[in-house]
Amino acid sequence: MIYTESNFAERLRLDDKKVMEEIFSIFHTRIFRFSIAYLKNEHDAYDVVQDVFIKIWESRYTLKKDTNFDAYIFTIAKNAMLSLFRKRLTEQKYLDYMVQVGESDSGGTEEQTNFFFLKQRYEELIEQLPLKRKEIFILSREKGLSNKEIALLKGISEKTVENQLTRALAFFRQNLSSYGIWTAFFYYLFIK
Repeated sequence: MIYTESNFAERLRLDDKKVMEEIFSIFHTRIFRFSIAYLKNEHDAYDVVQDVFIKIWESRYTLKKDTNFDAYIFTIAKNAMLSLFRKRLTEQKYLDYMVQVGESDSGGTEEQTNFFFLKQRYEELIEQLPLKRKEIFILSREKGLSNKEIALLKGISEKTVENQLTRALAFFRQNLSSYGIWTAFFYYLFIK
């Protein structure tokens, strides 16, 4: 079969796994180079490459016949890198805070315990969300996708995505409110 982007989209929608090998052989080196240029870390760049191909497979049914694969793939790679940057920034903010608390207060162990307790509670609450709301929340907060990207991926309106995120955030606020000031810190640093 001749390589064309429209063939890729059609074959992906038909669950043709062989097309993934073809797409991988054409794009993986380019995605890796693109990623490593920004990330400066080989391991992270490989993770981005893997994330891109997983995302392509997961969203295969939403691809349009005229999908520009160059733009599509590099947009996914860019979003994966942005998500990784956000995650690392959040981790760094927390580590910086813990170092500061450890230097200024002997109560650091208590704060670490509070953090890990809240993180565990947060993960429990995610599991309690209705399936669609949970998927939308994870795509937004953990994968870093925009409302528009989620709407396209899920085949729903942006307003529906906004409503589901609003309901998820309200659920978190309601169920974490009894934990005091640490909840506010945790909420704004890791959930919002």
